Amino acid sequence: MLQYDDSAAAFVALSFVTIYIVPSWYNIIKKFKVALFSSDEEIGAISRTTAEKEKAAKLKKTSKGLKTLNSPWFLANLVITILLTVLFIWLFLSVQSNGEVNSFDPFHILDIDTGADMKEIKKAYKKMSLKFHPDKNPNNPQAEATFMMVAKAYEALTDPTAKENYEKYGNPDGKQSLAVSIGLPEFLLNVDNRNFVLLSYLIIMVGVIPMAVWSYYSNSSKFGEKDVMYDSYAWFHHNLNEHILIKSLPEVLSGSAEFRERNMTKTVEGKQEIGKILVKAKPHMQKPQFQHPVVLKGNVLLHAYLTRQTDVLSEASQEDLNFMLRYSSSLIDAMISVCKHQESLAAALNCIKFGQYVAQGMWMKDSELLQLPHFTSAEVAHATKGKNGVKTIKDYIALDNDSKKGLADFSDAQKEDIFKTCTLLPDVTIESKVFVDDDEDSNVYEGDLCTVAVTITRNNLEDGEKAGLVHAPRFPFPKREAWWVALGTTQGKIISIDKVTSPNKVVEHKIKFLAPKTGTYEFELHVLSNAYVGFDFSDSVELKTLDASVLPEYKIHPDDAELDDEPTLFEEMMNANIEDDSDSEEEEDSDSDDESEEGGIRELTAAERKKQELQNARKKAASAAGDDSDSDDDSDVEEVHAD
Repeated sequence: MLQYDDSAAAFVALSFVTIYIVPSWYNIIKKFKVALFSSDEEIGAISRTTAEKEKAAKLKKTSKGLKTLNSPWFLANLVITILLTVLFIWLFLSVQSNGEVNSFDPFHILDIDTGADMKEIKKAYKKMSLKFHPDKNPNNPQAEATFMMVAKAYEALTDPTAKENYEKYGNPDGKQSLAVSIGLPEFLLNVDNRNFVLLSYLIIMVGVIPMAVWSYYSNSSKFGEKDVMYDSYAWFHHNLNEHILIKSLPEVLSGSAEFRERNMTKTVEGKQEIGKILVKAKPHMQKPQFQHPVVLKGNVLLHAYLTRQTDVLSEASQEDLNFMLRYSSSLIDAMISVCKHQESLAAALNCIKFGQYVAQGMWMKDSELLQLPHFTSAEVAHATKGKNGVKTIKDYIALDNDSKKGLADFSDAQKEDIFKTCTLLPDVTIESKVFVDDDEDSNVYEGDLCTVAVTITRNNLEDGEKAGLVHAPRFPFPKREAWWVALGTTQGKIISIDKVTSPNKVVEHKIKFLAPKTGTYEFELHVLSNAYVGFDFSDSVELKTLDASVLPEYKIHPDDAELDDEPTLFEEMMNANIEDDSDSEEEEDSDSDDESEEGGIRELTAAERKKQELQNARKKAASAAGDDSDSDDDSDVEEVHAD
């Protein structure tokens, strides 16, 4: 009989507690390690220039120290884990001291010493059977179970067969294939605990578990790819199209579902602040299409950041802006994926360029030179005017340090920052070629699988060196350098667009597509940085496809032809099944024919009627000839048949 077992319950509880506390402690220790012992590089708090020192200090402040662990979810999990760890230790000590799972021991059940004589056995049995008899303990399943175990123990010590089985196999019923007990504590059988057990069961099964499942499902069902909410994807699909302009994208980003709760301004002071910032940012903004407070606030905060007017923001507004910037990279990637789904090349390129402006904290009419530290509009004007003035960041980087203009008012340390930044900014060479894999013929024919190989070479890196973090002092979070490679038609349709994240000096990215119909085609190839303005590359890729009918007829080798004729394993299995089915159908048909003949329902065919006539003639011949031989019978039959 199965019984509740405290020792088994301890083992089961120990297993379940371990399942929770092991991964929980791993995550807790990992967070503590990041908060207290992580290096500056691991959290992105590097300061290659003095312009990055302020950003690095803020990252250290927000990413290191015990204050970074001041999260409600983390603290709640920490408390639960500590309590379960205490429970784990108690269970472990309990198992160590009394860890033997209940086995059948008649002396222990009768509460007598091992080897007690028959008198003591009978006395103990009588005492315990009276104590736990069901008549004296109505509606007490624990007492009933104990009474049955007492009877079984007494039988094992008094009945010769049961005693022999117990001594041989440890059980009075003989050899058992499996010993099973219920891994639950015995107090659950106690009648006094019945209400508590039922109430606990009701709370856990009807309250806690459904609530946990609902909470997990409701949260996880909101997010799609790249941990972006489905509502954000729907918003992007509604507002992004092939005619979208870069100046409209801050408003599109502001409407993301991730910001709706955070950007809901509830105080009068907050609304007044947004109104004041709107006045200053309005000259740089496109006329807002949405007047919803959430979208308007996000749009205003983003423009304050892009136009470098964040000094007017309050601490609360600055935190809201940082919250938006934290998720901006993944949301902009989602916007690009929506454009890819819509096959709109122009919209995708605008989203990528918008991401560059967000990374550098600058806007459309700003000079590319504002990516250099300490540069303002005054330094830009000085560097771009005159005979030796430059217009692009690439041209400025190409100048010798002595020839760079706009540095007259800078200190030596500031100049070193600028020179250092020029070495950190990208210096890439883009190469592309079109070919057909595993084809010695250089021509491309209709239907061929074409490959456009794009090679990105970072000339500012040494061999074996990896690209580091983007130099973006104004962006409050670390950002990895990457490149977008897009191939599209001249009509603005996307063929392929991918983000290349490899940090190697030389990176090759392959785009594969089927060659179109016979003709000459021109495609647009774009390679854009995910974080720097002014380093984009555009080129045209020409493809000429020939008619595939001019190719020589492909002849199959005889050996290959024989292999093609051989049935595959799947075909053999299917044929075997078909044969089995046909045999079963024939048997069913024969059975049905016999049944119909017995019932006299089926109509005879012509051959069957002829056979029946022949049998009738044989019978007549046999009656006429009497006991003639078989040969005579055969001749008579033949004569009758001839007639």
